[in-house]
Amino acid sequence: MKKTLLLAALMVFVSLPAAAQKPDAKGCKDDPLFPVRMPKYFIARCEAREYDGYEFLTPKPPRNRVEGEFTFITYQVGERADERSGLEVIRNYENAIRKVGGKIVNIEPNRYVNGVMTIDGKEVWAQAEKGNGLIWLRIIRKKEMDQIIVADAASMANDLKLSGHVAVHGIYFDTAKAELKPESTQAVGEVAKLLEADPSLKLYVVGHTDTVGNIDANLKLSQARAESVVQALVRDGVAGARLKSFGNGPFAPVGSNATEDGRAQNRRVELVKQ
Repeated sequence: MKKTLLLAALMVFVSLPAAAQKPDAKGCKDDPLFPVRMPKYFIARCEAREYDGYEFLTPKPPRNRVEGEFTFITYQVGERADERSGLEVIRNYENAIRKVGGKIVNIEPNRYVNGVMTIDGKEVWAQAEKGNGLIWLRIIRKKEMDQIIVADAASMANDLKLSGHVAVHGIYFDTAKAELKPESTQAVGEVAKLLEADPSLKLYVVGHTDTVGNIDANLKLSQARAESVVQALVRDGVAGARLKSFGNGPFAPVGSNATEDGRAQNRRVELVKQ
């Protein structure tokens, strides 16, 4: 984390008294994004998960769901006489977010504030919420999930038999790019095994996108991604005559493009039996 960003966040709290005297919960510490806390508060609880989702508060539904590296810290005031007002707490975090170049997304001045910022090239969401004697701080450093479960050749063969198509989990591309990422190797290998096990099988390899961006660009991107998978399979020894690529762009969604979860489901590669 850049020192300038940390210093900017520190400036907001610089005039406040010393930190809480009560000890923090074991293993807990302030997040580097907000290295200084409200005075006389200690960390009562903390959680950190490599990948999780949280729905950031909005004035009315739907909430803003974000997924990535998740941090949750619960601050508690040592003595209720030392509790700071909701307005003071929320304004402090609002100013801290702004000081690092962040954008305030939603705020209720006595209750909560959340915002989004870019730190070291990564999108970061943060929310501070005031409770009775408590401050809840939630931070998500947005990222894509590491796909651990990859469909194997047998399960893909079964889905093709039952429905004539199957989504291939574990195929990855960078945003707006058509080059396969190295971590796609296992999934591509399973498709090759599928074709090896059934020499008569011929497949359409179909690329899909979400609705973000221009439709024509998404059609071209989906076609290019499908073709990348075909070429990878050919390099694995599959005869090119058994494969045809097709780009379907955003025209066959399986989830809602109004949510990040839905958009993630829609960005996929499917196999369709010829």
